[in-house]
Amino acid sequence: MRILLIGATGMIGSRIAAEARGRGHTVTGVTRSGADGTTAGDANDAPAIAALAAGHDAVVLSVTPGEDGMLGTGRAVFEALRTAGVRRLVVVGGAGSLEVAPGVRLVDGPDFPPAWKDGALAQAALLDLMRAEAGDLDWTYVSPAAEIAPGERTGNHRRGGDTLLTDAEGRSRISAEDYADGLVTELEKGEAVRRRITFAY
Repeated sequence: MRILLIGATGMIGSRIAAEARGRGHTVTGVTRSGADGTTAGDANDAPAIAALAAGHDAVVLSVTPGEDGMLGTGRAVFEALRTAGVRRLVVVGGAGSLEVAPGVRLVDGPDFPPAWKDGALAQAALLDLMRAEAGDLDWTYVSPAAEIAPGERTGNHRRGGDTLLTDAEGRSRISAEDYADGLVTELEKGEAVRRRITFAY
């Protein structure tokens, strides 16, 4: 599979790149700077991303929200895929929009860290946008657990849907390596098209 990975050098993006290449896929990494062997490109520049996406089988978007949130980025990427004729889009999303009770999101709880709230709301808005405006694309939005950090690749994790997954101790966590394992497996199998999924221990 030929994968265009936007945000290829971040904590999560770099691990997705490594996982995909380790499985034999061809990854074209894109960053704003074009550093570390990547191609320069801005996710908000639809014509540029369309040109880069041409000839690829899938696009993975792994970027953090900017000052203007994620809606402009989302619409630009949707337009780019349509122009390039690429249907498959997988988005590295946030955990804040996962439900902790029916209709109650993690981000809306009183204990949600204030420093993360704006980013979580921006990622939640992107998920809503995908559901509303990307029905012609084969998208999947992949939320991590509430805690994600560099660690080990164990291959021993669970996949869920819209609900926050927790372990026996009540923690919601996953390593970036295992998250990448789950995301690349979804890229390969396409079992969650036009849906959100999550991975956690």
